[in-house]
Amino acid sequence: MRVWIVDDEPLAVRRLARLVAESGLAQVAGSSSDPAGAIGEIAAARPDAVLLDIEMPALNGFELLARLDPKPAVIFTTAYSQYAVRAFEADGIDYLLKPVSAEALARALHRVTRRGADSVPYESVLKALKDAVGGAPQPYPSRIASRVGERVQFIELDRVTHFLAEGKLTWAVANGKKHIVDESIVQLEARLDPAKFHRIHRAYLVNVNRIAEVASWFGGRMKARLNDEAKTELPVARDRVRGLRERLGF
Repeated sequence: MRVWIVDDEPLAVRRLARLVAESGLAQVAGSSSDPAGAIGEIAAARPDAVLLDIEMPALNGFELLARLDPKPAVIFTTAYSQYAVRAFEADGIDYLLKPVSAEALARALHRVTRRGADSVPYESVLKALKDAVGGAPQPYPSRIASRVGERVQFIELDRVTHFLAEGKLTWAVANGKKHIVDESIVQLEARLDPAKFHRIHRAYLVNVNRIAEVASWFGGRMKARLNDEAKTELPVARDRVRGLRERLGF
């Protein structure tokens, strides 16, 4: 079975390619970190299945899928559980939450091979998903925990200017001080209020209410200056510039 991978994060593409190869169930026919460019590449390659990220700049996974003709089998991948119902309504074979495990990927690839007479019962799966997420949405947290030795302190998220990843650690920055947190940037992005916190770089999640100004930078990137005492400047990745512009309305 030939699989194509689409994800705007090159590291995610490489990790999925490794998992596919290690599964022994499929081979990677190609990959792309540019969703718009992937449309023609997938049409030309005609893979058996596409591992498709949902949340991507400029063109999300659902929009990309709508432009594919013919449509291959699709396994959606994302850090956002709220897309589950829509993924199955789009006739997705499976829906994998990041970070994707080898076991979950293997199950999804097996489902692709059973798509014929022994296909997944979409109606029952969709009903189960709707029942599971049909309750009242959980409120976004207003505080975040930071563990210091045997103590756990709670930081008001309104005070947090940004989160940053350094090596294997994630920090919340509030009032100019760094506080370690036990979640990755990806996990924080999925859990916090998207109206307040926006991902501008693979290593930075910023409180948009604390952005004082933005400026163009070399290579199509931007810088965001915060309204903290240090006038902190954060890089905005080139593939996230458009998303930040739309979020800030300019």
